[in-house]
Amino acid sequence: MENANVDTRVSLALHPDNVKQIEGYDDQIAQLLGPTLTAFSTAYEGIKAVWDAKKAASTNPTWNEAQQIIQTSDYAEKHLARITKGFDNVLATLTKQIEHFESELATPLEARAGASMSVEIRKYVHDMPVEKRHQFLQRAIEEGDHITASAVLGAPPYLSGLDANFKKTYLRMWNERATPETARRLKAVQAAKRMVEERAGLVFKELERAVGAPPHKVKALREAKTAAEKAFVLKDLGQ
Repeated sequence: MENANVDTRVSLALHPDNVKQIEGYDDQIAQLLGPTLTAFSTAYEGIKAVWDAKKAASTNPTWNEAQQIIQTSDYAEKHLARITKGFDNVLATLTKQIEHFESELATPLEARAGASMSVEIRKYVHDMPVEKRHQFLQRAIEEGDHITASAVLGAPPYLSGLDANFKKTYLRMWNERATPETARRLKAVQAAKRMVEERAGLVFKELERAVGAPPHKVKALREAKTAAEKAFVLKDLGQ
């Protein structure tokens, strides 16, 4: 992070440059995570603005401490609405992206080998001891052996001595190897989603610090202000 862009009044955990620290971040991932960076930027800059507003409020000679808190809190609530909306929207976007990439990595394989060869491959794998069967399939995936992978993973798992869960695992391994860019993008959006889920909640505490009082105290001050102002309401005393 650039020191010039860091405000010590705001938690570093909310700084937008954290998004750029996600593993594999480059120009392509930057486009994918643009909304995430924007959401953190909105939060960070919003909290900074509330701190600035609090400082400005303290220079108003007509406002006592309670009035300063109330005015700053009003301003903070406007920023909170923008910030929470931004995080909610980006979470929805990231969730859809994850579902999309997950579906791509679960795409079924179609056999390239002839029908008779595929049958022979599945029988060969089926007759192997369990440990050797898994070693054989893992090696085939690592070596990019599409004929073997498609013969086994493009058919019902029991034909090769597998269960449904192992087939899903090996199919995922194959697709990750065959489409590494999809796997890389999925990893990035998953990391971004975790970052939002783990850090977005910090906004409430950060805004409370900027305002200078917890919500219950602000509420009490508002109620006291309203009650006091009622004494200045003109009453109809008749003619």
